[in-house]
Amino acid sequence: MSFRTQHTLARRSGRFSWVDLVVASAVLVLLYTALRVGQGTTVSFTPDRTTLVDTSPSQLPYDAARSLLRMFVALAAAVVFTFCYAYAAARSRRLERVLIPALDILQSVPVLGFLTIAVTGFLALFPGSMFGLECAAVFAIFTSQAWNMTFGFYQSLTSLPRELDELSRSFGFTRWMRFWKVELPAGAIGLVWNGMMSFGGGWFFLVASEMISVGSREYALPGVGSYAGAAIADGDLGKVGWAILTMAVMVIGVNFLFWRPLTAWTERFKNEQSEAGEAQRSLVLDFLRRSNWPRLIGRWLRPLGPACSRAGRVFGIDDRPLVVDRARRRTGDLVFAVVAGGLILWGLVDLGRYLDASTGLGVFGEPLLLGLATLARVSVLIVAATVIWVPVGVWIGFSPKLTRIAQPVIQVLAGFPANFLFPLAVWFFLRTGLSIDVGGILLMALGAQWYILFNTIAGAMSIPGDLREAMDDLGVRGWQRWKRLILPGVFPSYVTGGITASGGAWNASIVSEVVTFGATTLTATGLGAYIAQATGDGDFPRLLAGVAVMSLYVVALNRLVWRRLYRLAETRYSL
Repeated sequence: MSFRTQHTLARRSGRFSWVDLVVASAVLVLLYTALRVGQGTTVSFTPDRTTLVDTSPSQLPYDAARSLLRMFVALAAAVVFTFCYAYAAARSRRLERVLIPALDILQSVPVLGFLTIAVTGFLALFPGSMFGLECAAVFAIFTSQAWNMTFGFYQSLTSLPRELDELSRSFGFTRWMRFWKVELPAGAIGLVWNGMMSFGGGWFFLVASEMISVGSREYALPGVGSYAGAAIADGDLGKVGWAILTMAVMVIGVNFLFWRPLTAWTERFKNEQSEAGEAQRSLVLDFLRRSNWPRLIGRWLRPLGPACSRAGRVFGIDDRPLVVDRARRRTGDLVFAVVAGGLILWGLVDLGRYLDASTGLGVFGEPLLLGLATLARVSVLIVAATVIWVPVGVWIGFSPKLTRIAQPVIQVLAGFPANFLFPLAVWFFLRTGLSIDVGGILLMALGAQWYILFNTIAGAMSIPGDLREAMDDLGVRGWQRWKRLILPGVFPSYVTGGITASGGAWNASIVSEVVTFGATTLTATGLGAYIAQATGDGDFPRLLAGVAVMSLYVVALNRLVWRRLYRLAETRYSL
């Protein structure tokens, strides 16, 4: 008897088995662990005292649990933000003109820049409680996750297949139904893979999020990131090795228990007419499908479906006109541009006055020049990552078997914080004589190149299997296959990966242009090192100037390059 037959009979019988007991026990243990670990987030805390990190290896299991809790809370917040922000930008042409450039700026603002402001605000919001620091750390991790997911989902909304758009209009779906029945399923594969990559971005900045330095004060939270940061500062290679081992176990475990089941589940949302020859598989997902709990929970929640549909009618019907009044549109665009432009101009003038009173506007001169050096590193990284990882991503995405093998490996590499490799990097740079100005590109690549690889894999997986079969039947091979099918198919996803990789590279320059291990510090010439030094010194005018210049470079690069590629993907290469 096959596994599928056994599974069908088990579901028909409706009897509870040992599988249901194991699933229920696992959920209870997970909830209990989250509650126990969460209790540590509300203990008393005195901001004037410098917190110490316990670097005993026996502390690592608890630290790992605290880090995981922060990561998943930040991921949940990033998903909600993605749905709201990307939907608003995709559905409103006027909001898009403000929200997407703002997203360009947000993804370029370093995590350290967010932390400097967030710590003060959250500590004032929750005085005397560790919860304020926890919120600041979660917020910092959120800022390393949300932008990539938002760009990816925005791309899927703007390149929605035409037949799905016509289906929603023809049946008169409400906007609520269109989102849940059409738009979210169409972008599910890219959303999951971008979520996986964003989760890796959270690992990358874990040290910066859990060891917060603002001026002369240093705050540390229990976690693997703070443990590794303290071990690196002490120059203790043995404890750094324990942190690396713990991080590898965490990344592989999350991949096996969470991300691989999700990627296998999203196979159902592929836009194709023929069944895939070999679908993604997950042992965890297969085990859950053998349980009766999904069926029972679905039965309990079924009455909520019609209620949600009725409540969703308040958002209106998907009845956007295909032809609009141009004169009316121009008038609305002019009013919106005047209001939005006025608010932006007011903010810039206020910032200029503050800097002029503090240090003078000449403070922008040094970061503008240093930004050219970082721009050169970012450009080299993006070109090299494109040449290397696009073919590899297509190869992996076209092979479910290879995807199962490569996914955990890529997760470990993508989620590996560059800080953990600082001891090896310092030794390598000093031993070989390689300048940190060049070696910094390699460290930046650890946090940026994976965006291109993950998005390319998602784009290759989204190419309908019937189109690939048609190419096989027609005998299209080699460059013609790349030109006619592969490049057009992965191009929208690659653009998303490219723009987030670019922003990620700028952000990663903060931790890649200043490498410290023990008493040895190597500093590159660049804008990232400038911002890191200003943050450590508590020099807010220089910090604001550095972040503003970095935002300027990122926005200019996106306007001149990536936004044009986005339009090309929307108009020419959407399925």
